[in-house]
Amino acid sequence: MIDARLQVALNGGGLVLPEEGRFAVFQPSVDVDLEGFDPERTDIIHDFKPAYDQWAARGFSAVTDANGPYAAVVVCLPRAKAEARAMIAQACAVSEGMVIIDGQKNEGVDSLLRHIRARVSVQGPVSKAHGKLFWIESAAADQFADWAQGPSQTAGGFWTAPGVFSADDVDLASALLADALPETLKGAVADLGAGWGFLSAHILTRPGVTEVHLVEAGHMALECARRNVTDPRAVFHWSDATDWAPNARIDVVVMNPPFHTGRAAEPQIGQAFVAAAARILSAQGTLWMVANRHLPYEAELKKSFAHVEEIGGDARFKLFHASRPTTKRRR
Repeated sequence: MIDARLQVALNGGGLVLPEEGRFAVFQPSVDVDLEGFDPERTDIIHDFKPAYDQWAARGFSAVTDANGPYAAVVVCLPRAKAEARAMIAQACAVSEGMVIIDGQKNEGVDSLLRHIRARVSVQGPVSKAHGKLFWIESAAADQFADWAQGPSQTAGGFWTAPGVFSADDVDLASALLADALPETLKGAVADLGAGWGFLSAHILTRPGVTEVHLVEAGHMALECARRNVTDPRAVFHWSDATDWAPNARIDVVVMNPPFHTGRAAEPQIGQAFVAAAARILSAQGTLWMVANRHLPYEAELKKSFAHVEEIGGDARFKLFHASRPTTKRRR
């Protein structure tokens, strides 16, 4: 954990935080203890809405974009290599002091440390709890300008960004679901976990659709979706799909739910998406869903809907159509 490594660095490990000025911490996990960082002086830069809300509830200034300059910046490395490099470039650009970098060994911190050492002088590192923490001075900022990367278009013409799900190309499961959606879709549709908007773009080719609500917890993914889906029937929501509440009942839910936040599969995430779909749908509403074949969603589907059928798929993915939700609705 970064908090264990950070405390070792601050307590005799050579790291000294500035006594004045503002701090920024990029993408910290919600279970991190940022002892030594005054909430009134610290911006938490977070893309993921549930984490953003939890940090704000703890008294920190939660924002989606860095608003420097900062006296020091901490970067909690993500798994995606391109996103990690882009985050370091941004941190260096907004810091007037040191940039502190932390990551787990199984997510590439050693490789990144080698690349950074090849460019600038590194202080530390502190090794603890299967990870490393090290820091560089702000004078090194221009050494990482070539790592900066924002939204860009894929060969297929869609806007994506580093760290966004399926950033390089269309996700195969989403493509399978898009092909299975009937031409007769109509009414108000919700795309739960909309990502950068691939499914919503297909849904909006149906003339009977009156509106599509793109519900996505990733801020950058939703910003890409705004570029990809320009139909006036599209409505964008930066929200946790499992807790989102529309103003009126939804006729159709379409979704390719996420199934992990780390490396291991977490089927409870997809199960929560199924329960959320049943909660927001009208009495005669329908769900169209794709999932990895090994994930156990059938029980939750049968619990939440009166009619459930598997409508196809392939060796990797399965497609479901469910209708008539049985979940008691919120008032």
